[in-house]
This record gives sequence, structure tokens and C-alpha cells, in this order.
Amino acid sequence: MGEPLRFIDLFAGLGGFHQALKALGHQCVFACEINDELASLYEKNFGLRPHGDIRDLDIASVPDHDILCAGFPCQPFSKAGDQQGLQCPQWGDLIDYLIRILRTHKPRYFIIENVPNLVRHNQGKTWRRIEHRLRLAGYSVRDQLLSPHHLGVPQVRERAFIVGCRGGLDGFSWPERLDEPELSIHSVLDQAPTEAKALPEQFIKYLEAWQEFLDRFPRDEQLPSFPIWAMEFGATYPYLDRSPAGVGLANVGSFKGSFGKRLRGLGREEVLAALPAYARDPAKSFPKWKVDFIRQNRQLYKRHQKWIDEWLPSIQEFAPSFQKFEWNCQGEERDIWRYIIQFRASGIRLKRPTTAPSLVAMTTSQVPVIGWERRYMTIRECSRLQSMGHLPHLPTTQTAAFKALGNAVNVEVVRAIAQQLLLVRPTEEPPRPAKQPGRQRRRRVVMAGELAHAE
Repeated sequence: MGEPLRFIDLFAGLGGFHQALKALGHQCVFACEINDELASLYEKNFGLRPHGDIRDLDIASVPDHDILCAGFPCQPFSKAGDQQGLQCPQWGDLIDYLIRILRTHKPRYFIIENVPNLVRHNQGKTWRRIEHRLRLAGYSVRDQLLSPHHLGVPQVRERAFIVGCRGGLDGFSWPERLDEPELSIHSVLDQAPTEAKALPEQFIKYLEAWQEFLDRFPRDEQLPSFPIWAMEFGATYPYLDRSPAGVGLANVGSFKGSFGKRLRGLGREEVLAALPAYARDPAKSFPKWKVDFIRQNRQLYKRHQKWIDEWLPSIQEFAPSFQKFEWNCQGEERDIWRYIIQFRASGIRLKRPTTAPSLVAMTTSQVPVIGWERRYMTIRECSRLQSMGHLPHLPTTQTAAFKALGNAVNVEVVRAIAQQLLLVRPTEEPPRPAKQPGRQRRRRVVMAGELAHAE
């Protein structure tokens, strides 16, 4: 296993980095977590009280360490947010503090985790800027997208991982991905756990209506692989070249909105209310993916109008997110109750019982549903999806627990990366970073107080 190393755990959350590095025989000497509840939980689980806000931290007081670990907040880069990046007023500067610790204490290694969009944000410019600053701090840097299912954990949850080593990464390789691993959600499930929340009757009603759709769908035709948007059944509003806004809401009287509702004689607000929510965009035209989904759904309706019209009243009173349906079980038996179900803002999604949907910092309504038991996954089962099944203490409320697990780093993925990274032996003198293409290296500047970095 080699010599025990000292590591720090920044933006620690539930302590995924701590669990991974401790499993490899290393010692955590410092942690940082702004959420008081999670900090108290961290202390109960690991016997170490984290510092609070990293912005209040005396950088020099951080204990010497060999490895810096950080899963800094993803909101500035996530596709689910405003994607303000480094300009995000709430979280955009947190990378500055991380880099300052690297520059001050010069640990041998670092491991950073974030959402995949970190490396894609602003056409990759945000990541190139961060990478350049990491290199200026004295590190060779590599990045990779990895998901727990690549390493045998039954959850599809791609994340960006960034590793660094002082002096070079010669000999480093990312963990080997399993070749089409045989995965099963059953490996993390308990048998009919008493603490599981039952699926509410209203949600059962939603699923029974969509089961009728599956039962009526012709057996000799494959179910759609695209999302089914029932509000397009009977709709004729313009979408190919121009959106309703592009045509002008005053000029759509000859068309029909959701479920074939006539738009003639309606005022502006009434027209908007009669259109699907995704068709109310003020943009003059729709993106290609939306055009494709609308076209596919209208063609589906045209082929099967007779029985769809008979079925349609069963869902017309549902909230819009329950009028959409994704069948990700091609070739399987058309029985909703055999699969993993997730109620999302984008619709009801069904998946094979091989892997769970990605855990996000979700509301309790988005927790995966075990169809054959008509219940939600429990907190403990979801913790196993993050390879945290042996963590003694978890948040006690469902809302706090699922939020924390959705923000957590996967222990098994970090353990596998760290195992590979720590085989690399740092050199004393790191190579000087190359100049960024097309730019002159600027002098170092001081930003956000005393945070020195190169722009």
C-alpha cells in the first residue's frame, strides 16, 4: 500500500474523498465544509470537525499535506444552472482559494471533481483558464470523464475528474473501465425495506395511464426511442422554420395548440397558455433537437390517431411533466412495473433494472422508484449508489439526505483514481507550463483579496 500520506478534504460534504483515501491507508488532517449540518455529520463519521467557509480560512494555517482533494460547488458550470462560470458571484471564486492552497503548501498531488460541463463550459475556455493556472502553480494536469458504472457500481453518473502531480504524470493511467460490466440495481437494494416511502396513489394513476398507452401500442411496432410528448397529439402550431413567437402570436389563429386546442379568437396570454410550455419560448425558431421531437411526436400521432384519441383523455388533466414519457427499455416486456422509474421535470422516465439514474441534488420526488415494489429507493440504498453504504451516519431527513448524496463524490471512483495517481512519484522541479496558444503570458496579478493567479 506504500507509505501513509496526509490529505485535506475541501468542500467535503459527506466525505467521499475521505472514505476513498482512508480506505487506501491515508490520513485526513484537515477538512472544510460550509454547511453546519454536514460539518456535524462529518465530525460524527470521521472524528474531525471541518472548518466552515473556505473564504474565512487562514491559508497558512492549513496543515501540511501530500494530497489535496476537492469537489468544489458545481452550480456555476452545471447545465441545470445559469452557467455563469467563474463570474458566478456566489461560487465562481472558490477555485481561487483552492489554487492558493496549492501554491502555498505545494502538496504532491491533487484530485478535483466536478460536473462534466466544467470542461465544456464557454466552449472549453473556462477549463483551459483553470488548467493553465493549475500548471502555473507547479502541476502537470490531466482530466477525464468517468462514471460509477464504468467501475462496476450500478449508477450512470458521469463526472469530470482532474488530477495533478508536481513535476509530471509520466506513468499515470486512468482506472481501467470494465468491459460491458454485468450490472444490476439489485446489488444495492434491500428486500422490501420497512423505511421505504410508498409510491403515492396519484403517481400510480399516472403510471397506470401510461401502461394503457403501452398496452394499446401495436405489438408489431417498436416503441418510440424519443421522448413521447402527448401535448403534441393534435397540435399543428408552426415549428419547422419558425416558432409561434417567430410567426407572431397574433398570426397563429389558424393553428392548434396542445392536444389540438384551437387558437382562433384567443388573446396573447390565452395563446401562450394553450401552447405546450416548451413552445412558449420567445426565440424566433426552435433548436434542432426540439424540432425533431415535435416532428416525431406528430408523425406518431398521425400513424395511431384512432386509438390515441381514445386514450388521450386519461392524461389531459395531468401536470405537464406527467404528460411526457421516455421508454428506455427497447426490446423488453412492456410492463412499467418491471423497471426503474424516475419522475422528472422533463417527464416520466423508465430504465432497465441494471443501473440507477444519476443521483443529483434532487428533490424527494425525483428519487428513483423501484417499480416492482412500487416504492422509492431508501436513503441507505442511494448511499450505496455513491459507494457510501458503510457510512455510519447520514442526514436524517429525506430532503437533506438526497441533496447531500446528489452532491457527493463517488467513493469507488475516487479510490480507483487515487490508487493510480499515487503510483506516480513527484519530481522536485516541476516543468514550466507552456504559454497558452495565441496569448502572451501576463504578469501575475492579485485578485479576490490576496489570491495570486495568472489571467
